[in-house]
Amino acid sequence: MIPIPRLEDYDVSPTNGFLSEEPPLESLSDPYYEPWEYVLNNLQGLILSKRLHEVVDKLPILSTSRLNSTSQWRRAYSALAFITHAYIWSSSPPSEWIPPPLTLPFLSTCTHLELPPVATYAGLVLWNWKPLFPTEPIDSLSNLDTLDTFTGSLDEKWFFLVSAAIEARGAPLIPLLLSAIAAVRHNDRAAVTEALRSFAERLDELGALLQRMYDNCDPHVFYHRIRPYLAGSKNMADAGLPNGVVFDNGGPMNKQRHVQFSGGSNAQSSLIQFFDVALGITHRPTGSTTATTTPASHPTSPSHHPDAEQKKPRAAPPEKSFHLEMRAYMPGPHARFLAAVERVANLRAFAQRWGAEDRELAGAFDAAVAMLAAFRGGHIRIVSRYVILPSQMAKKQKGKEEEEKAREKAKQGEVGGREGVELAVRNKSSVVSGKPGEERPRKDLRGTGGTALIPFLRQARDETGEVAVDAWARRLLSKSKGFEGSAGTRGERSGEGSGERTGEKGEVLQGLASVWHVDDSEGGLCLV
Repeated sequence: MIPIPRLEDYDVSPTNGFLSEEPPLESLSDPYYEPWEYVLNNLQGLILSKRLHEVVDKLPILSTSRLNSTSQWRRAYSALAFITHAYIWSSSPPSEWIPPPLTLPFLSTCTHLELPPVATYAGLVLWNWKPLFPTEPIDSLSNLDTLDTFTGSLDEKWFFLVSAAIEARGAPLIPLLLSAIAAVRHNDRAAVTEALRSFAERLDELGALLQRMYDNCDPHVFYHRIRPYLAGSKNMADAGLPNGVVFDNGGPMNKQRHVQFSGGSNAQSSLIQFFDVALGITHRPTGSTTATTTPASHPTSPSHHPDAEQKKPRAAPPEKSFHLEMRAYMPGPHARFLAAVERVANLRAFAQRWGAEDRELAGAFDAAVAMLAAFRGGHIRIVSRYVILPSQMAKKQKGKEEEEKAREKAKQGEVGGREGVELAVRNKSSVVSGKPGEERPRKDLRGTGGTALIPFLRQARDETGEVAVDAWARRLLSKSKGFEGSAGTRGERSGEGSGERTGEKGEVLQGLASVWHVDDSEGGLCLV
């Protein structure tokens, strides 16, 4: 029998979960690394003065050989990730070239920590916090502060801290669900039922923490000031990075290659993916209704001939879901932990086996699933407020400005008179629905992670509800659009003014971070 994973083998804390057991380092104490700390401590000033490139280009190329502990490697990674993203996105157009003083140590730290060279959730959240009062628990927003930000704003601090608090509050749920998996092996239905009930109750607390985002993070500030720095280099053509970025390692320029990586995303949270894995929830590629399989050619089939294989193209491998793709952006031990839990997860099968006979067990499992679906519904509501609405407003303002410019040029006879005005009006109307006065986005808003926004989030929520044991519960969850606004105003519940419309395929797309626009390009997201 496969042993149940031990937390200590995967750098998971029994008290802090995927957050580090000890608070992250606030700085690298070795004076050798002072140049990095100087840039990070003065990041906002260097951005405002437009001198960041000048300073970074002149940095010495520092070796990572003097990093002697995991906490030091993590601090180096976070510092270099912040500086790299600021270097890319603080200029217009963004810089696609990253100089050797950043490239060489950043790639080294990423290799050591098994992370891609981009600002991931680990660097932005997991290793970017400190307690205000060391003797108090860290699972409360009243005892957390952020170490580093791009903008220096309270809004950005709060944006990171809400995620950190959710990680801390959810940490006890990791050993709880592992104990439930162990109880299944002993056929202890009472213990499994109690664990699932406790999980559902605690998950409700995480949902309440998620809604605290509104307290101190203004949607306008997030969308226009914070969001751009969180973007990766994948699908960023409209933002000015059509090919991605080049990490200059100091070698010949003709051998340098562009690379593309997704930006920071809460889909990179191992905690939320752990919940999915433990409960037996699987996610499909965005837009897929069934699992993708690749037909294999049988060795004895007539077409299985060397010449035939050369002529016939090989079948493409199955497309990965966005959730699986994001595991490559998690610290190596955490990604391996999820894979290990997948091999022992048994709660869904156990509930299905005994559900008809043990209604309390079935009810507890379905309650856990419902609360996780509700958590995802609350996130859809946040995305609507922080991304969809601001993107609509920005598009509307741009349309007005273009229309006004066209009218002015028409008056001056610089364009084809009324035709110029009509063109501007048509451009503006591309984001207006058929109802007078009602504006809505077109079908595709995209961002950091490389997948679609609201369809992705809705699908993840619906896939969560699909595993409910009771048929009535599955039916209820499949129709429960109210999860998206359960904590909000009446208008938000119905989707009015939220940028959301139910029942329209592919209407709006995914995420919080990155560049959002209203057209048909690809993009990504920043929350689960």
